[in-house]
Amino acid sequence: MPSGTYSPDPRIAALGGAPFYDPATPARFPSTVTRYRNKRWSEAVGLGDLSDEDWIRHFALFDPLSDNLETPLALRYHGDQFRTYNPDLGDGRGFVYAQMRDGAGRLLDLGSKGSGRTLYSRTADGRLTLKGGVREILATEMLEALGVYTSKTISVIETGEHLIRHDEPSPTRSCVLVRLGHSHIRFGSFQRLAFEGDAGAIGRLADYCIREFDSDLDGLGPGEKMRFWFERIVARTARLTAQWMAAGFVHGVLNTDNMNINGESFDYGPWRFLAHMDFSFTAAYFDHSGLYAYGRQPEAAMWNLSRFGGTLAAHVEEAALNTALQRFPALFETAMVEAFFARLGVAPSGGGDFDFIVSLLQWMETTQIPFERFFFDWFGGAASGMRAEQSPSAALYRDEGFAPLREKLSAFAPVRPERLAHPYFSGAPCAMLIGEVEAIWAPIAERDDWSLFEKKLRQIGRMREAFDFDASRWVKSPYTDDHP
Repeated sequence: MPSGTYSPDPRIAALGGAPFYDPATPARFPSTVTRYRNKRWSEAVGLGDLSDEDWIRHFALFDPLSDNLETPLALRYHGDQFRTYNPDLGDGRGFVYAQMRDGAGRLLDLGSKGSGRTLYSRTADGRLTLKGGVREILATEMLEALGVYTSKTISVIETGEHLIRHDEPSPTRSCVLVRLGHSHIRFGSFQRLAFEGDAGAIGRLADYCIREFDSDLDGLGPGEKMRFWFERIVARTARLTAQWMAAGFVHGVLNTDNMNINGESFDYGPWRFLAHMDFSFTAAYFDHSGLYAYGRQPEAAMWNLSRFGGTLAAHVEEAALNTALQRFPALFETAMVEAFFARLGVAPSGGGDFDFIVSLLQWMETTQIPFERFFFDWFGGAASGMRAEQSPSAALYRDEGFAPLREKLSAFAPVRPERLAHPYFSGAPCAMLIGEVEAIWAPIAERDDWSLFEKKLRQIGRMREAFDFDASRWVKSPYTDDHP
């Protein structure tokens, strides 16, 4: 049974079904073996005390949680995929099946991936490979540790099927994944309604989002509250994009159906982390033009916002939407300062901080220093000078090309310097490069050996504790002080 901290609140049911979602029927699997259970986040939403049997019931068989949605809901949406509009989308292998409040009062969804076919599966089988589930655990755990506002992988259960995939050795093992997310409403959710010419439904969906996630705007007039809401989404998206950049993260498929209205990173596919600074690095093997390369992620985010903003045109004046959108570059610059200085564990100086970041990234690109190595060596700024001197990259730090950056670093005050005493900083940086991901998967695939996977999660956990980023700071935008 859920614990006393379980706070069910299935608000999405108030939307009433079409044109927003359709009921879905979970698949029935040959077998179920729990491979991953997120202790921290299941406890945070009152589900940590579920027995092993009940965990399978609610996270693989999808029996309804108490006082929650009675039927899983496959959400409807469209999307621009590599800037080509696709009207044949929707939840094709997943659904939202519960909503609840966490201790901060946020409304969170439980959403599945690999739970079977829906009305939107087209010719696909509605399944997820076990390797895909393992990759999503690693991505979300790593991003959370690095201070990125991300969905949480709360469960992965192996399901005993053999899947055929063109991008994996096949047949390959299957699983069903459940994520805990701060809404599954996507930019593409609004695009579908605009495509159908349903301005009334756009208004109802926006009202739902504002009421549940930005309730301080709810008392305003329809056009005014939607305008302020769009401004907040622009700001949140700018912050998320800056977080990706500071984490050295390349999402890979920044389509409009993969971006949500609360600025939370979710729905992971062919992601990568940078080994070295490379603005042209792409994660997806099929991204031949480099559209979603590391250095083009801000451009992609702003383009997606323009597409989302266009769906609100029946409710908000075009000039107001354009004004909000044009704030993105400045908001992104501000967010870059906050995100990169958080990664360095120092406080911005208030002058020339963005220029410092630009110079730093240029130096990192020129020297090809390992991305995570630099932020590990210099976390805390000058207070970590001795650690940097003992680094494998110490010769780069002694080079005259680094001298201006070192001088700047010496001027920044460390934030919560007590963090530097954490044992993590006496070891080596925790990275998540594709070679290690494959090395973690290989023993699982070959002999069902999960030891490297479990070891990596422990390493990420130590890094998360050491950095101690307060991810909740990303939930609300600080760029809305002028709003009611």
